[in-house]
Amino acid sequence: MTIRASKALLLFALGFYYTLVVFNNTNDYNTNLTFVRHVLLMDTTFPGNNGMWRAIHAPAVPWLFFGSIVIWEIITGTLCWWAGFRLMRNLRSSAVTFNAAKKLGVIGLTLSLLMWLTAFLTVGNEWFLMWQSKEWSGESGADHMFAIAGIILLYLVTPDVEGQA
Repeated sequence: MTIRASKALLLFALGFYYTLVVFNNTNDYNTNLTFVRHVLLMDTTFPGNNGMWRAIHAPAVPWLFFGSIVIWEIITGTLCWWAGFRLMRNLRSSAVTFNAAKKLGVIGLTLSLLMWLTAFLTVGNEWFLMWQSKEWSGESGADHMFAIAGIILLYLVTPDVEGQA
């Protein structure tokens, strides 16, 4: 039962993280939108790099990127919270039932991994060369969150068996 509860608590923790991320992104949207705008403009990447043709100067595009990230975060956080509640509701269920209840958590954690890997590490970091910027790089945070979500996902999908601690 302890292992089952720990899986639910980790999903709650990640749901709480996303709740704060969404709060910060909507409460101080201008700061976060500015971050996205600078990444897309590539205005603080290494001078003279050959990737500057990728920069996006259209003023509406940062809003679209930022809005889609926030929606992605809302969905991911909601799924993590919901999955945590489903696991807590099934703590005393059979192993088969508890394992089946993990589905929402797997979906939420996969969305989290996809966000960090696709939106931040691939599109932001590699396509828009965010790693070259000292002022506007989210690489370190994305690395950490990808690792955290990945570890939780690996732990979550470990099958629970009858009589486990």
